[in-house]
Amino acid sequence: MKAVVWTAYGPPDVLQLQEIDKPVPKDNEVLIRVYVATVTAGDCEARDLKFPFWLSLPMRAYVGLRKPTRMVVLGQELSGVVEAVGKSVTQFKVGDPVMGTTGFGFGAYAEYICLAEQSDDGVLVVKPENMSFAEAAAVPTGGLEALHFLDKANLQPGEKLLINGAGGSIGTVGIQLGKLYGAEVTAVDSGPKLDMMRDLGADHVIDYTKEDFSKRGETYDVIFDVIGKGSFGRGMRVLKPNGRYLMANPKLGPLFRGMWISRTSNKRVISAMSGRESGHLNHLKELIEAGKLKTIIDRAYPLEQTAEAHQYVETGQKRGNVVIVVTPHD
Repeated sequence: MKAVVWTAYGPPDVLQLQEIDKPVPKDNEVLIRVYVATVTAGDCEARDLKFPFWLSLPMRAYVGLRKPTRMVVLGQELSGVVEAVGKSVTQFKVGDPVMGTTGFGFGAYAEYICLAEQSDDGVLVVKPENMSFAEAAAVPTGGLEALHFLDKANLQPGEKLLINGAGGSIGTVGIQLGKLYGAEVTAVDSGPKLDMMRDLGADHVIDYTKEDFSKRGETYDVIFDVIGKGSFGRGMRVLKPNGRYLMANPKLGPLFRGMWISRTSNKRVISAMSGRESGHLNHLKELIEAGKLKTIIDRAYPLEQTAEAHQYVETGQKRGNVVIVVTPHD
């Protein structure tokens, strides 16, 4: 089968289209013909280990010291059709259209992938009927992260929510969930994304290249920091007493500062990453089928242009999601 192989740690051109063996499902697994995958910021960070030293070292030890060996195909999100099932599988059948996330196992940049029916890391559900395969592939990572953090914050109707980095895969879902929860949503990102964020329901939008959200004289009950780039101190200054600061991409310094603040003040800093549970992904599916949630697709690339897709995502300009069409389909 065709797959984009992760040949080394480094820039996007380390991703190369190759032929590899087609996987065979174990008893508890389903074999999926992958139609669409995505490129997330996490995929790009993993590709060249753009992590703090304390995290990159154990990751290199796990994946491969000099080059990737334990896993050689990236890609965390996917949609496709079940082609075969293991003898112990009960929740899926051949022909089911599905969407899911592989978790840290990666592997979605390939024509076929085997995923466990139940897993502590990945999760798989039947695709929403009212979504294309491209739209569905973009649901799991952004959707599960946004749902996890806003539920951890116990966001209440009438509260003021600010999302910093609201124009990406997590933030675009966060805007919609914030409005569903009844919050007043302020979305922060670059100028070209402002109209999209308004269309998703944001009450206020801020172009961070022209205005500092912390100098507007506003305070917020919940701040959802998706990007984690130099905004922690500014965010804490405009967080209300008893407010909650959500860190989806925590750096080591703010992580320790957040632990101290949570212990010594009436503000809470939440940084625990989401689990992967089919119940949560099915909840997102129900919202989608009810017409209350959608994903935004910025660009689509064929499988052989996965490196180019990584290059684009790393510019920080993507609006919503970037997808990879692994198998052309209707």
